[in-house]
Amino acid sequence: MEQQVYQNHDEISVLDWVLTIIITAIPLIGFIMLFVWGFGGGSHPSKANWAKATLLLLVLGILLYIMFGVALLGLFIAGS
Repeated sequence: MEQQVYQNHDEISVLDWVLTIIITAIPLIGFIMLFVWGFGGGSHPSKANWAKATLLLLVLGILLYIMFGVALLGLFIAGS
């Protein structure tokens, strides 16, 4: 029978989350910090997972933006 080992992590306070969101709102620094928190190894596991999920959503958003931009450009070119 396998035993699962759970590490005891302290909760992240509301103030820490507020500071995290404020830092991610800074254009270039926020993007860099998402990589640091997500893949740096020194972050709280829930903050690391949040950073990875945020990066994934950013990538999906950029891909959708490019796809719709190309489709719209194609409509403009076809209509000319």
